Amino acid sequence: MVCSMSRKGNCWDNAPTEIWFNSFKNERRHDLRYEARDEMRAMTFEYIEVLYNRKRQHSTLGYKSPIQFLDDWFSAQQKEKQVA
Repeated sequence: MVCSMSRKGNCWDNAPTEIWFNSFKNERRHDLRYEARDEMRAMTFEYIEVLYNRKRQHSTLGYKSPIQFLDDWFSAQQKEKQVA
């Protein structure tokens, strides 16, 4: 048995993951050394939960952060419920 992370013959399956790891390494982690594993975990959590999800703008979301996009979506859902 051979494990694979993508469908046979489709090199684009892992493109979103590759893009994310590129951003992660280039924006925060490139060439950094950590004293302890907990320090690395804390920095990774901060990058994902604080910067990437709450502040960093994403072109696929209309240059909004994921949290802004989600807030806008929830607001639109509430407006639709009020109209109906």
